[in-house]
Amino acid sequence: MIRALTLLFVCQLAGEAVVRAAGLAFPGPVLGMALLVAGLFAFGRSGAALDETANAILRNLSLLFVPAAVGVMQQAGLIAANWLAISVTVAVSTLLTLVVTVLTFRAVARLQARRRA
Repeated sequence: MIRALTLLFVCQLAGEAVVRAAGLAFPGPVLGMALLVAGLFAFGRSGAALDETANAILRNLSLLFVPAAVGVMQQAGLIAANWLAISVTVAVSTLLTLVVTVLTFRAVARLQARRRA
């Protein structure tokens, strides 16, 4: 299991290193996963240790969602009492996030254009 975890982390690190070195606007872990897939295609198999480790991770992935679900269940009455305010807040904050993201992207694009010129 240690060797398989090491392989997974090395692929993630390699992806992160390539993205940062090349200055790509792409998630490093996604590139690392692509490197892992390429390696699996090159070798033709994943091996029992990697299969076991991946299955263990996937079996326990749902544990990450338990705290959020428990919080919602515990506060169901409060959520029901304030559903309109919560809905408006979620909608407005989503809209604001989109606007700020667009403005940030445009500002960064302008800065990069100035550096290239």
